[in-house]
Amino acid sequence: MHTEHLPNVGFIRVVAGWLVAAAVTSGLILAFIGIGFTGDTPADGVYGVLLAVLIGFWVGGFFTGARALEAPILHGVAIGLVSIVVWTAANALTALTIGGAAWGDLSASATVFIILEQVVAAVLGAWMGYRWSFAGGEDA
Repeated sequence: MHTEHLPNVGFIRVVAGWLVAAAVTSGLILAFIGIGFTGDTPADGVYGVLLAVLIGFWVGGFFTGARALEAPILHGVAIGLVSIVVWTAANALTALTIGGAAWGDLSASATVFIILEQVVAAVLGAWMGYRWSFAGGEDA
């Protein structure tokens, strides 16, 4: 791909893609809770959360890739990196307001896995959205 250059990455497109990904992920988690797919304890709901994150960030990446028409891989990586920024801000806000370890149940390895899952799903979605926009959505 000849478009993979940092100047081709749009901040607004990345934030919009992340917001779509967060909305779809949240909606799926709510639906999974409604149908009982997540179980009663956090350990029972791991697969539902992982599936929701995978689908949500793929959709967010697809949304961005179909509209950006440039640098789909960098857009997908940037969508995943926005999660780190939001996560840091959420932790700082939580520490300042209620003071405590709100994310104490999530291990470092689980955190890294979820971030990597978000990046990979967003990159795949952005690349597929990029390809779809040029193919017109049909098998070419």
